[in-house]
Amino acid sequence: MKINVEKRFTLDGHKDCVYALEAGESPNILYSASGDGMVVAWDLLNPAAGTLIAKMKNSVYALNRITGQNILLAGQNFEGLHFIHTETKVEDASLELSKSQIFDIKNHDARAYIATGDGVLFVIDLVANAVVKRIKLSDKSVRAIAINSELGDIAVGLSDNTIRILDLKTYAQKYSIHAHKLSVFALMYDPATNMLLSGSRDAHLKRWNSLNHYTLDNSVVAHMYAIHSLCLSPDGMLFVSSSMDKTIKVWETGTMTLLKVIDQSRHAGHTNSVNKVLWTRHHNLLISCGDDKNIIVWDLTVNY
Repeated sequence: MKINVEKRFTLDGHKDCVYALEAGESPNILYSASGDGMVVAWDLLNPAAGTLIAKMKNSVYALNRITGQNILLAGQNFEGLHFIHTETKVEDASLELSKSQIFDIKNHDARAYIATGDGVLFVIDLVANAVVKRIKLSDKSVRAIAINSELGDIAVGLSDNTIRILDLKTYAQKYSIHAHKLSVFALMYDPATNMLLSGSRDAHLKRWNSLNHYTLDNSVVAHMYAIHSLCLSPDGMLFVSSSMDKTIKVWETGTMTLLKVIDQSRHAGHTNSVNKVLWTRHHNLLISCGDDKNIIVWDLTVNY
């Protein structure tokens, strides 16, 4: 398998580190958020300028779109959850959840799951816009969430180095995995196999067999420094990891074989930590963002 990488263009305009990327209603639309509090919409068909859809007082680490409703959930540090209408650019509602950071947001079946810095996983009813459950998991931060509806599982990564598996209906804990030596920053299910992948501050990439009580299936020293994000390709054959070491790495999903390293020296990539990756369905373009305040659009040509 051979991969060719071309840097297509850079989306600039944020004044601080860019932390969050989220896919839009159509494949060519994406959203970003950063330490400057700006939430911006981008059109890959017209990438010259973004459209500001919200300006928060504090940093925004997490975004999540509610399918079919034109609503974007934004987690504003120390100020809670905000419901932003992507067309009118009006805030429809807000919830003050905690005085801590919001590190991740996922939604499923009219409920949103919010990971906070005070060790709590909040469950939100998206119809009533109300908290229905507050699950205290640790004294350390909740950093990452992944949902597998087929298994009925919510995987939660924490800064106490564990992964907790909760029941998607009852929220009872099924498993507690002592997964890494340091904080678990990234989680992703492979829908083809239901395997769970985790990335950590310890720079290790691990795969867990959900069909065998989440036993360890594979472990790779994947980066030099912390892994911040994982993202699957649209066809599921590949995934990418991004890191504090300024690189993006492309892996074969089935074998966890490293296929490509995207960096500054060879590809004019990021000059600082790469915080998030998003693989779009728009011409298979890969999006990355980082502490250098840039959002980079990559064209990956894969010859299987």
